[in-house]
Amino acid sequence: MTHFVSFRQPLMAALALGAVLAIAPPAQARSSHDSPESGRNRPQATLSAQASEEVQQDTVVVTLAAEVTGASQTQVSDQLNGRLDAVMKQAKGHDGIEARSGNYRIWPMTDRDGRISEWRGHAEILLESRDFPAASKLAAQLADRMPIAGMSFSVSRERQAAEERKLMLQAVKAFQDRAQALTQALGFSAYRLYNVDLGGEGDVPAAPMPRMMMSAMAADKVAAPIEGGRQTLSVSVQGTIVLLPAQTATAQ
Repeated sequence: MTHFVSFRQPLMAALALGAVLAIAPPAQARSSHDSPESGRNRPQATLSAQASEEVQQDTVVVTLAAEVTGASQTQVSDQLNGRLDAVMKQAKGHDGIEARSGNYRIWPMTDRDGRISEWRGHAEILLESRDFPAASKLAAQLADRMPIAGMSFSVSRERQAAEERKLMLQAVKAFQDRAQALTQALGFSAYRLYNVDLGGEGDVPAAPMPRMMMSAMAADKVAAPIEGGRQTLSVSVQGTIVLLPAQTATAQ
């Protein structure tokens, strides 16, 4: 007989979940003498648990873009490269701000007869920082040559890793509690962990900045206040347990 139980329960960070236990108590741990067949021949249940928390986005990526047109591909390329080089030199060297190249594209425009009428080019520079005021100020200084074309927010990798470690402990605790409750509800004495998988849902798409606000910043050339939103990070635990009758649990 196989039992399947699944649940998704968002858990906020709380003191009540501060105590961390092992994935299964020692008395319920799988014996090294048990074969895979012994687990398959006993009742099993599959459970899942999830811990989630909203985290303030602490990283901004400002996209600066330039578009040029010209009679030839070489002309457009020279214009773009010259502007990129000048802006990148000014963008680099600021503490707490990483400047790197973004999208770069040159393409032909054709007339009704299919002949190339002109060439166009698009290039980007990305400014990434946790210092929102500094990033806004620098973007405004560069906006005359490369206006702001986009802005997105996210949670930094360091903070995401730290938050997911805490959520993992909460999800494991929730899984243990659920497994123990199910074991008792079905009239078994104990359970043995058969397998477990850990998953995360932290890579939520970064929130884009409204286009109207971006256009206003580019037009005014004044540093505007930047504020990120909140992002939900989640960690899930899914596993299968083997349900043990009283005599099996006593024997172990």
